[in-house]
Parts: sequence; structure tokens; C-alpha cells
Amino acid sequence: MSKPQKKYLVTGGAGYVGSVVAAHLLEAGHAVTVLDDLSTGFREGVPAGAEFIEGRIQDAARWLDSSYDGVLHFAAYSQVGESVTDPEKYWVNNVGGSTALLAAMRDAGVRTLVFSSTAATYGEPVSSPITESDPTAPTNPYGATKLAVDHMITGEAAAHGLAAVSLRYFNVAGAYGSCGERHSPESHLIPLVLQVALGQRESISVYGDDYPTPDGTCVRDYIHVADLAEAHLLALDAATAGEHLICNLGNGNGFSVREVIETVRKVTGHPVPETAAPRRAGDPAVLVASAATARERLGWQPSRADLAGIVSDAWTFARREELTTP
Repeated sequence: MSKPQKKYLVTGGAGYVGSVVAAHLLEAGHAVTVLDDLSTGFREGVPAGAEFIEGRIQDAARWLDSSYDGVLHFAAYSQVGESVTDPEKYWVNNVGGSTALLAAMRDAGVRTLVFSSTAATYGEPVSSPITESDPTAPTNPYGATKLAVDHMITGEAAAHGLAAVSLRYFNVAGAYGSCGERHSPESHLIPLVLQVALGQRESISVYGDDYPTPDGTCVRDYIHVADLAEAHLLALDAATAGEHLICNLGNGNGFSVREVIETVRKVTGHPVPETAAPRRAGDPAVLVASAATARERLGWQPSRADLAGIVSDAWTFARREELTTP
């Protein structure tokens, strides 16, 4: 067996995005250690071949040492609604945990970091597509905690030479092999619509149909989780000592709620009843990313931008989960 190219710690690697990134790292020949407390992740989501440590990022110093070449940091609570009702949980975990992780990296001499950030740092967009130079004004504690960590990383890079890249995701969707979305509670549109197709819920709520969009429903930028994972590997190569690079990740075009629902109907062959609901506070009409920086600095080019393909992969995973879940 050939020697691994490099060794990486993946925090939150039992979750949706973290597990797919861990799988891509292993496929690229790297050694991977997953650190996850399984509060929202799943042990079976850790890809075969990765070492697994059940633990909190607050205690990362117990395991992180100079043998690691870098850290990919996904460990965070990410439910927007919960962050509004229980903000302390988000500040303690997302910011406090990241503070401890940065200190552990500094003490161990691990100087490369790729951070899972979010489009929620922008809040209500002032223009579309959104660029990294647009104002950051989060409208909920989840986005605020992620932005706070971005600020921490900027300071760490300037003061201590950290090579860091923050990737601000838009709407991640799809599945990769045995890794897919299993949030509880589920809040993302595509898996929710698929639950209707599976008969697990009666209908899908459409929150507002009078937005200034072609069909009146909100438009969002969907990115396949495998395209997202590939960006993380490119970010490791692009990370530069003393620099904190921030890149949006999206396809640069959007699909409306109704387009997603209709695509699910076509892919699954199942009816998907809709229920009209009032607009939700803080829901922008359009959220679409400019990924020009990721293309230029990372050399990233998403290749799975077709909505039907994204839904099809998610549908395959959802049906497998239905068959295997007791």
C-alpha cells in the first residue's frame, strides 16, 4: 500500500458535507481522521478508511499534533430557526469550539485550515449575484457565529501565519454514494419535497408566491455536494501562509421553489401536493452566488449544475434510507 499523500483532521466529518469531503480526501490518497461528537452526525456516515474519534472540537488539543498537514472544519450547529430560539448554544459551540480549535492548531504547529462558512453571513443581499465584497449583515445567530469565526480566522492568519480558506456555501444538495442529507429536523427544500414523494409527509409548503421572480416563488442557488467537496481539496492546495481567502461556492444561477417541486415530480414520478403558506420573515426573493473568486483562485468549476441530476442523486439516497431505516 502506498504511503498517504497527506494527513488531515476533518471536524464534523460524520455530517452531510463533512462525510462527503472526507470520502473525497480518501479517494485522493490522503489519510483522514474524523472528529465528531455525533450530536448531529452519524457514525455510519464516516467513510470506510477514515480513523474516527468521537469527541468535541473544544477538546481537539487532545488529538491534534504535528503529524497533521491541515484541518477541514465542519463541526457546527446549523439550524437557523434553532439559532434564533437558542443563540447561546450556537455561540458556545460554533465560536467557542472554533476558538479552541484554532488554539490547538497553533500549539501543534498545524498551519492550514479550510473552514465551512455560509452564505448566511451576507444576510439580505444588496445585489445579485452575491460577491465576497458585498456587505456582511447576518439576520440570525447562525450566520453571525459563522461570520465571527471568519473574523477570527482573518486575525489568526495575520498574526500567526495561518494559511486559511473559508468557503461560503449557498444551497448544498444531492448525495454522494452512501452520504446524503439526514438532518433532524429537516429544513432544506429538496429533501423535504422528496419526503412528500415518499409519502412521509402530506404536502410541501410554499412560503410566498408573490415574490418578484418569474413564477412568484423564491429563487435559490443549488450546488451538488460532490462539486462542493472538490472545492475543499482545491482550497487545501490554494491556501497560502498569512492569507485568509474567502470564496463563495454556488453555480451562479438559481432555481425557484416551484421549479424544484416540478423537477422532483419528474424525477420521482410521484405527485407532490403543495400547500400555500405566508412568506417567512427574512426570506430574500433571490439568493445566487458569484463563484468567480473560486474559479480564479481555486481553479474550481462545478460540473453537476443540472437540477434534475442533483435531485436524482438525492432521490436515490432517500429511497435507500427509507429501505434501511428501522
